[in-house]
Amino acid sequence: MTDQAPINLIVLFGGQSAEHDVSRVTATHVLAAIDQARYNVVPIAITREGQWLVADDAAAALRTGRLPQALDVVGTPTSMTPVLANAADAVTVVLPLLHGPMGEDGTVQGALELAGVPYVGCGVLSSALTMDKAAAKEILAHHGIPQAKWHSFAEHQITPSLADELVAELGLPMFIKPANMGSSVGVTKAHDEAELRSAIQLALTYDEWIVAEEAIVGREIEVAILGNLSPEVSVPGEVRAGREFYDYEDKYLSNSAQLLIPAPLTDSETTEIQALALRAFRALRCDGMARADFFYEENGRGFLCNELNTIPGFTPISMYPKMWQASGVSYPELIDRLVSLALERHQRRRRNTTL
Repeated sequence: MTDQAPINLIVLFGGQSAEHDVSRVTATHVLAAIDQARYNVVPIAITREGQWLVADDAAAALRTGRLPQALDVVGTPTSMTPVLANAADAVTVVLPLLHGPMGEDGTVQGALELAGVPYVGCGVLSSALTMDKAAAKEILAHHGIPQAKWHSFAEHQITPSLADELVAELGLPMFIKPANMGSSVGVTKAHDEAELRSAIQLALTYDEWIVAEEAIVGREIEVAILGNLSPEVSVPGEVRAGREFYDYEDKYLSNSAQLLIPAPLTDSETTEIQALALRAFRALRCDGMARADFFYEENGRGFLCNELNTIPGFTPISMYPKMWQASGVSYPELIDRLVSLALERHQRRRRNTTL
């Protein structure tokens, strides 16, 4: 990339999901790591209402090196159409840093496919599958990848006896999650039936599909994945929650969790979880990047896949860049590789179109 003209890199941040603020923090740290000699960076903010803005303040802060802790979602109003139309006129890559629905779930990826613009990360199908925890679990189960016991249901399927049936099937405590959400938003650990019913109502404020999971007594181990047809895996990392479980406050507010990189695992355990992460990545047809999250039930069922995250956080405490740094890939190099992977996949997929 050093011998080429700078690539236009459109950085999308903000978005309409409950993870809007996480995206703003992620974007700050990605911008700080970008080599401005290699890229013409164009920050585009998306408001909670879906308005696209040319983020002039973010661009100015990038030029001066005075980036805030979280980028402000302010700027000159624009729309998706001119941004993507202009992107098609030069070598351009879009870097979506939009966590959660309306950004990580295949919606933005579909718009970028229609515009014919290369973008970082997973495609439409894998983005949609991994965002929907219920659908992802079904695919992983089909491929024989071990998971905790779980049960998914939609709002219209809730009956007066559902809580009793879930307790009989999964036991207590159990976790209740909105199927389409990340960063532990809307997740509750229910200890009794009263908490279970309240947890379901909370989750329904975020999604009409709900996932109930048995509570696992075990370690939380994560692996970062990078690549397209020949993906690579990082050293594993371990999260030791500072609260009852690794919730939104523990991740982004209290800074009480311990992050151990590399995770204290034996060589054989490391090899096993890395192989499982690659199997899950391929089963869900991922490209570019993903973070695979596991529970490790020692002296029990071993590694149990919890989920894959296709736009992992890039905040100061985020595991994805930290695991790659521990594996010998610096933050700027990680961005370079993600951009190269976006261009490679775009060129490969264009061969399979009717154009």
